[in-house]
Amino acid sequence: MLAYRHAFHAGNHADVLKHLVLAQVLRYMNEKDKPYTLVDTHAGAGGYSLQGRYAHKKDEFETGIRPLWNEASGLPAPLADYVQLVRDFNDGGKLVQYPGSPAIAQRLLRETDRLRLYELHPTDFRILESFLATRPHTQVDMSDGFAAITRELPPPSRRGVLLIDPSYELKTDYGKVVHAVRDALQRFAQCVILVWYPQLQLVEAAQLPKRLTAAAAAAPKGWLNVSLSVAESGPDGFGMTGSGMFVINPPWTLHDDLAQCLPVLVNKLGQYDGARFSIEQQAV
Repeated sequence: MLAYRHAFHAGNHADVLKHLVLAQVLRYMNEKDKPYTLVDTHAGAGGYSLQGRYAHKKDEFETGIRPLWNEASGLPAPLADYVQLVRDFNDGGKLVQYPGSPAIAQRLLRETDRLRLYELHPTDFRILESFLATRPHTQVDMSDGFAAITRELPPPSRRGVLLIDPSYELKTDYGKVVHAVRDALQRFAQCVILVWYPQLQLVEAAQLPKRLTAAAAAAPKGWLNVSLSVAESGPDGFGMTGSGMFVINPPWTLHDDLAQCLPVLVNKLGQYDGARFSIEQQAV
């Protein structure tokens, strides 16, 4: 588990989808004055160099954030907002860095909002701690983010967002994610839960959205499942072909916001003729 480094994949198509959804959820949460808590169970380093050897091993950002970065105008408003967050992280200059989920959160959370970040990789933890540990109402822990749900929910203000995005390098992560969702809803049924998942040629990956749908039955505001398929699997049948975000208790605005953006993402990020998107919602 500690071998995984997100720096190899920073700014790829999966990051684009994940951070587009995260940004829109946090924008929605900001519409009310009452503070809220964001818990990130697998926070990573917070930000990533796109000029280092990790990112350049596969240059995944070139088919992720790069085509959107190069778009001068004409993007749907939610997508333009996300790209602007990436531009701000680069101080308006060239695309040399990519913000992880904690950096997106740092730019969108208000000073009164609480941020709880969990990361087990020691190097990424040290980078993350130096980056965000001085932010007010922020806690950075080198401990298991799944286990942290027990003590983080419900949050003091009874408003909260939970982001769960493990690497899924271990097949046991799939079961842990489902258990975490059930536990979170039992502790705090109103929590907005965001689960990122990969599209892989694995039974566990194929079954995860169905298992999340069953787990979300207890959610008072239903669920939304969005996926983006951009590539074919490799000759050996392996490789990530796309990814998805399963959102429990989603903002009522999220479906329409994403519906504007997904055709653009297919057009800009699709790597073969079969590139496509899917968006499903179960409202209560």
